[in-house]
Amino acid sequence: LRKYDKGTSAMDVAKSISEGLARKVLAADIDGEIWDASRPINKDVHLKLLAWDDAGAKATFRHSTAHLMAEAVQAIYPDVKFWVGPAVEAGFYYDMDLGGNVITEEGLGVIEKKMAELAKKNSAYERKEISKADAIKYFTEKGDEYKLDLLSNLNDGEITLYTQGDFTDLCRGPHIPNTSFIKAIKLTSVAGAYWKGDEKNKQLTRIYGISFPNQKELDEHLLML
Repeated sequence: LRKYDKGTSAMDVAKSISEGLARKVLAADIDGEIWDASRPINKDVHLKLLAWDDAGAKATFRHSTAHLMAEAVQAIYPDVKFWVGPAVEAGFYYDMDLGGNVITEEGLGVIEKKMAELAKKNSAYERKEISKADAIKYFTEKGDEYKLDLLSNLNDGEITLYTQGDFTDLCRGPHIPNTSFIKAIKLTSVAGAYWKGDEKNKQLTRIYGISFPNQKELDEHLLML
């Protein structure tokens, strides 16, 4: 049993044990729920520090990579609008409206290169709680009908934005501490996907990818495939 001050984060706990441990922590299990390692803890909890070998940490890592991909796509296609970008068993994907632009296999390589460049900026994933009214105002000003649709099903007190670098998204999280953990990326395919899975809706572009904390694991995964 360890005691810490109110507002201490899981990453603070990891650093109090050892810097080596802190460098491996991707997320935290707080009473059975996955949290950002940087999120302040304000009550007594059962805490488990999560590194790459934990399934929850892997999912967090890959969802954070989806956000990194979105930041890269936005840098290349500034008018892009995003739908959802979850982690999946084999990696991650993000559905997006490119406004008539088409991404080819060659284009995936350009996005990959931009992702690697952005990852090295060591950008923190920053969580911000926001009211529904302020979130609606933010995405209305952006002209983002996809995020406004998602907001229609959310209530005050359960809405958060995450920002890393120049990208801000409506997201529950959690996320890894910063982009520097993402050291090996492969965008595997691009496909069409109807908005909300309904063929009556607009067809969006879906980019699939996989990511790892080191190149060796990516190489082994691609060899296995």
